[in-house]
Amino acid sequence: MNRRKTEFLAKKVISVFPQPPYLSDLSPCDFFLFPKLKFHLRGGHFGTVDNIQKVVTDQLRALLHEDFQHCYREREQRLRRCVASQGNYFEGDNVDLKVNVK
Repeated sequence: MNRRKTEFLAKKVISVFPQPPYLSDLSPCDFFLFPKLKFHLRGGHFGTVDNIQKVVTDQLRALLHEDFQHCYREREQRLRRCVASQGNYFEGDNVDLKVNVK
């Protein structure tokens, strides 16, 4: 993480926990945002990059506060599953969630 981000988070007293540089099971873009966008874009023919940008921007603006709340509740469950599986891939697996993550 770069120095500016670290300073910002420290100033706002936001805790950061170590995690792998990329783990799709924990990436909100992979399990939340991209599927929502793909649902609205699938099968469309937009003609120009500007049209694609407009449609994507409109879809992003249409996301509700509740959508993000749901996303972060789901991410918390995914974090628990990641700890329970000891960092191994777990999507679709039956992983015991009786792990205390704080």
